[in-house]
Amino acid sequence: MGNVYSAQSIASYFIYELNESNEFVNCMSIQHLLATVETRWQQTFGHTAFKEIVHEIEEGYTVKEVFDAYAEHDENHIELPATEYYLKYGTFQLVKRTYAVPNFTHVEEKIVQGALAQYRYVQLTKAS
Repeated sequence: MGNVYSAQSIASYFIYELNESNEFVNCMSIQHLLATVETRWQQTFGHTAFKEIVHEIEEGYTVKEVFDAYAEHDENHIELPATEYYLKYGTFQLVKRTYAVPNFTHVEEKIVQGALAQYRYVQLTKAS
């Protein structure tokens, strides 16, 4: 059984991975990657991968919270994940930080890496 993660955290994982290999990532590509993960997660584990609600739209699929967080980038490249506000227990200081990358299990890692491989393949075929 797979874990359920924040879609924001999985989006952060994709942004870091794609930026590390100098590949393009924008708001819509994150939605496509999340859709691939969700489909494969459902097939493998029988439940959703995300804590957030998945919305089906005319174009296919979206996680509204993730879309809203990156909508300001529009079609431009995203260099850093979105930020969240965090209040550490016992303190009175609100800290702004990027969303954390999940600690995937081996099977979960294969699913997200498979989604990245598919994304890279599609980008390569578009460039050819």
